[in-house]
Amino acid sequence: MRTTSGTVAELIARQWGDHRPGLAFEETVLSRHRTAQEAAARAALLVDLLPPRAEPHIGVLLDNTPEFPFWIGAAALAGAAVAGINPTRRGPELARDILHTDCRILVTERTHLPLLDGLALPGVRILVTDTEEYAALLAPYAAAEPGAATLGGRPPGPQDRLLLYFTSGSTGAPKAAICTQGRLAGAGGSLARHFAVTPDDVHYICMPMFHGNAVIADWLPALAGGASVALRRRFSASAFLDDVRAYGATYFTYVGRAVQYLLATPPRPEDREHSLRLGFGTEAGAVDAARFAERFGVRLVEGYGATEGGASVQRTPDTPPGALGRAGAGDDLAVIDPGTGLECPAAVLDPRGRLLNGAEAIGELVNKGRSLFEGYWRNPDAEAARTRDGWYWTGDLFFRDADGFLYFAGRTDDRLRVDSENLAAAVIENILARWSDAAAVAVYAVPDEVAGDQVMAAVALREGASFSPDAFAAFLAAQPDLGTKMAPRYVRVLDAMPTTATNKVHRVGLRRAGFLPRPAPGGAPGPDPVWWRPPGEAAYRLLDEAALAGLLAAYRAQERLVLLERGNGFEHPG
Repeated sequence: MRTTSGTVAELIARQWGDHRPGLAFEETVLSRHRTAQEAAARAALLVDLLPPRAEPHIGVLLDNTPEFPFWIGAAALAGAAVAGINPTRRGPELARDILHTDCRILVTERTHLPLLDGLALPGVRILVTDTEEYAALLAPYAAAEPGAATLGGRPPGPQDRLLLYFTSGSTGAPKAAICTQGRLAGAGGSLARHFAVTPDDVHYICMPMFHGNAVIADWLPALAGGASVALRRRFSASAFLDDVRAYGATYFTYVGRAVQYLLATPPRPEDREHSLRLGFGTEAGAVDAARFAERFGVRLVEGYGATEGGASVQRTPDTPPGALGRAGAGDDLAVIDPGTGLECPAAVLDPRGRLLNGAEAIGELVNKGRSLFEGYWRNPDAEAARTRDGWYWTGDLFFRDADGFLYFAGRTDDRLRVDSENLAAAVIENILARWSDAAAVAVYAVPDEVAGDQVMAAVALREGASFSPDAFAAFLAAQPDLGTKMAPRYVRVLDAMPTTATNKVHRVGLRRAGFLPRPAPGGAPGPDPVWWRPPGEAAYRLLDEAALAGLLAAYRAQERLVLLERGNGFEHPG
């Protein structure tokens, strides 16, 4: 197994002349040589299309079709960078992502063209891959070879940008994390070695390639280890095992609720008849990971690693249930109280693994040592916030047990991860603030009962207004820039927004309360009702005692009730 390379361009070029299967998509199978040839052709086209002195950035707004890895490979060979554009974004926010990353070329397909209707994208040339015009544009470059066309007339180096991946944070708008060729090649090689990837493996890519998970944890280790890949246009739980069998897949990655969706499919006698040996991802949860292994015979490995490269947690054989592992190689991780800058005390766990001192033990995960963080594109303030005091602050909440094992406990105020999508609370707040009945709004994360977060909003009504769940749902449906993951699952209706002594919204109290009943002074039941949308429904209904009991039972079954008990001081039934 060869996994050592200084750049992704070298990994792409290494496929040249290798005629074993390299990429499968639907009914098409391309050799490794052909995939390198397609990347080289697009690299030559790119060099001719990019305007002089323009930033060498390409936006890619595609499903998981072969064109996506072709264009990442093209950017690697040419010395350019790809910005993965998220198709769940809408309107001005979508345009902002494209323009903020200085993309002079946007590669898309006909199915996504309606997203671009009415958007002002000055200076951006749009290439639509599934058209005759695109095929004609590409045809003259069919004979190009890797390395024949590069920007600046030099081979790309480890320090050259390759990916700009959007991630959310405290500044509100998503930030584009810079990933260089050297760091990405190193990450791919490290995972290939860790999981013993060989040319006989087939990596199934069903998570969206505009996310770091699919590219960094699935495509790159396949490239580094010489494995082939199989693409699924979009994740489908019902088609998962059929795809695995058809492609002979041995490895896949997951994020968010993907594992739960797979477990929700009807059991079949042939559930264990497949070639899969491993799944790698985040947020499956210990309960569902065990259920997945029991039903499908496949081990799931939970990991933690910031797309920015600032911190990683590696699972070891002695990692206890519920923990993610210990600090990755080279990292000096600590759980820090952001208010004091001091390290939080070790977690105290009962025999069932329930956290007993959440108020003291939970803090932000910080890397106090060497960080691989390479910055954000054109966002020095966000860079400074991420690396304040010479440390890398992840923005994620953890606790650490007495043996040094790390447990994920949620996210800080302004970051949410809903069904694998990174969201910023400030962006959603700006949209909800348009509602005429709202005097003030605050958006924050509450733990999902299975994996990741859900969006919750606190709404203080203007004088004389009353909350109409139907009117609120209609307002949300009419907002063109409200992404598909942004609509609040829970809404707490308030007479007045709670504030601190400095007149800032008291987010800590709201977030700690979550959707649980909030007591009034003296311990009496609070007057502020919570409305919610059950999964799969568009209408809001009152979160009454029966619904709350059902929710808490779901958290208990997934062993995630501890995330609602983070020392918040609020009582809940059961």
